[in-house]
Amino acid sequence: MVTSRKGAGGKTAAKKKAGATNPDLVQLLTPEGDLVEHPEYSIDLTPEEYRGLYRDMVLVRRIDAEGTALQRQGELGLWAPLLGQEAAQVGSGRAQTAEDYAFPTYREHGVAWCRDVDPVNLLGMFRGVNNGGWDPNEKNFHLYTIVIGSQTLHATGYAMGMQRDGREGAVIAYFGDGASSQGDVNEAFVFASVNNAPVVFFCQNNQWAISEPNERQFRVPLYQRAAGFGFPGVRVDGNDVLACLAVTRAALEHARSGNGPMLVEAFTYRMGAHTTTDDPTRYRSADELEEWKAKDPIMRMRAFLEKSDNADEAFFKEVDAEADAVAADIRARCVAMTDPQPISIFDHVYAEPHPLMDEERAEYGAYWESFEGAH
Repeated sequence: MVTSRKGAGGKTAAKKKAGATNPDLVQLLTPEGDLVEHPEYSIDLTPEEYRGLYRDMVLVRRIDAEGTALQRQGELGLWAPLLGQEAAQVGSGRAQTAEDYAFPTYREHGVAWCRDVDPVNLLGMFRGVNNGGWDPNEKNFHLYTIVIGSQTLHATGYAMGMQRDGREGAVIAYFGDGASSQGDVNEAFVFASVNNAPVVFFCQNNQWAISEPNERQFRVPLYQRAAGFGFPGVRVDGNDVLACLAVTRAALEHARSGNGPMLVEAFTYRMGAHTTTDDPTRYRSADELEEWKAKDPIMRMRAFLEKSDNADEAFFKEVDAEADAVAADIRARCVAMTDPQPISIFDHVYAEPHPLMDEERAEYGAYWESFEGAH
C-alpha cells in the first residue's frame, strides 16, 4: 500500500493498488471512496479542486432534478435527465481547455455547466422558446443535437477544419451506447481515422438505448470497436469523476499532439428515465437500479472527501444550500420566459439577407396577421 499526498486536513487518504477484477476498466476512486492506482492514468489535484468536482456534480444533479420537476408541472415540453451520469460529464467537461470544442447530444447538461452555459438556456430550449440561446463560438460548446449520432460527423468535420487551419485545441464528441449503432457514428470513425483528426469520441455507455440493453446492440466491449477503425479506445469507470477527468485529459492531449482520434467509453448507468416520456420500470429491474445506486458518483466523491479530510460537514451543507438557490433561480427565470413571436423563426436561418427567406417571411407574416388577436 502507498499513500497519497496529505489533504487539507492533514490526514492522508489511503491509495491502494487497483484490483484485477476488471482490468479493462480505468478506475481511480472505488465506490467506497478509496483512491486506487492505475498503471497508465493518475490524478493529483489540490483540495480545492477535489471539492470543486463534488460541487459541480451536486449542482448539476440539482439543476437536472429541477428540469424534471418543471416538465412534470407543465413548464417544459420535454426533459432528458442525466441522473447517474454526473461524473462522466463533469470529469470530461473539466478536462477540456478553453481551445477545445465540444459537440453534445441533448443530455450533456453537466458538460454545458462546465462550459459556462446558463442552465436557463437549456430549459428554454425544452420549453420551446429558443433554439439553444447561447453562442457556440463563445462557449466552444455546440448547440444540442436531437438527431441521434449526427453530431459525431459534425465534430469530425470541425476537427478536420481545425487541423487544416493549424488551430490549437481538440474536439470532443458526446454520444450514447445506442448511437454507436448508428451509421453516422461509424462514418465519423472512418473519416476521423483516415484524416488523423484531433477528435475524442466520448461515449456515455449508460447500459440502455432507451429500452434496448447493451446485449441487443453489440457483442464486444464498446471501446474495442476503435481498433477496427485504426485508433485506440479505453473504457473508464463513468461513475468515477477522477478517472473520467484523467482519461479525458489524456485523450484530448493525444488528439492535440497530432496522434489522431481516440474513443473513450464511460461505463456508467442512467438511473432515471431516458426522457420524461419514458417509463424505465417497464424494461429494467429494480434490483439492477439498486446495484448501481451503490456506485453513485456523488456519494463516492463525498466518501473520498470525508476520508481524506478534504471537506467537512459545513462544506457539504454550503453546497446543498447553493444547489437549492441555483434551482430556485433557474425555476423563476424559466417560468418568466415569454413565448417568441412565430415570425422570429426566420431570424437566424441565414447570416445575410436571403431573397427566398425574405419572401417566405413576408408570406407567413401576412398569414399570421390574418388571424384575429394574433398579437
